[in-house]
Amino acid sequence: MLSLLLQALPPDALPAAAPRISVADSPLAGYWPVMIFFVFAIIFPVLPIVLGRLLRPNIYQKDKMRPYECGIDPTTEAHDRFTVRYYIVAMLFLVFDVETIFLLPWAIIFMGDDFTFTKFALLEMFVFLGILVLGYYYAWRKGALEWV
Repeated sequence: MLSLLLQALPPDALPAAAPRISVADSPLAGYWPVMIFFVFAIIFPVLPIVLGRLLRPNIYQKDKMRPYECGIDPTTEAHDRFTVRYYIVAMLFLVFDVETIFLLPWAIIFMGDDFTFTKFALLEMFVFLGILVLGYYYAWRKGALEWV
């Protein structure tokens, strides 16, 4: 009955079909990779935490709750003080380690095929190494590298 009624109407009386919009025509089409990356960025850290909570034992034994110090039974309290020398050695290690990292780009350029090294760059690196050695010598003379 409806088909007969639609055939009887003139073509001008029917509304035009809505144009189909594809996903590629959407203004958000360029953001799909970002959205997918965001979903993975949420799932990647959350999934192991949830799985670990579901799979781990909920009741710990007495040995599991003991403090661990390299396999040796602890002899002092957990809140004992360390000597200042320990922190000085740690800071010296960090300082010299970070300064030595600056040698890496220099070494890569030096070992490369394109030897565009200038005398100024070589002199500059020797000045840097000299300052590094002077700092190490100063720390050594002050006794900061001794453990006793």
